[in-house]
Amino acid sequence: MSEPVTNAAVFTIVTGAGLASMLAGVDDNALVCAAAGATLFTVSAKELPWWKRLIYLAISWSVGYFCAAEVVRLTPIKSTGAAAFLLSLLLVTVALGLIERARTFDFAGLINNLFGKGGKS
Repeated sequence: MSEPVTNAAVFTIVTGAGLASMLAGVDDNALVCAAAGATLFTVSAKELPWWKRLIYLAISWSVGYFCAAEVVRLTPIKSTGAAAFLLSLLLVTVALGLIERARTFDFAGLINNLFGKGGKS
């Protein structure tokens, strides 16, 4: 069962997204779909503490919303809502995987292979 704090925060953010979508100049499709994708990630990340999930929720939602138009411009995806949903759903998962790989990456071995004994003359 998820914590009441997380449930209340998710409800507040989704409600805020719905209300903010009524403002002029706001892409309501991207805003609501980014909130949905971020919420889905947050609810499924049960192994994380609630405060980390809240931080990841805010990061996923904001990046999903702000980058949706760029994804639509650069890819075959034509809906800002679909782009925002996918971005907000996958962003934190991919970023955490890359951070974990960077922690275990052998930079010294790479430098040795490129410039040291393992490199070509």
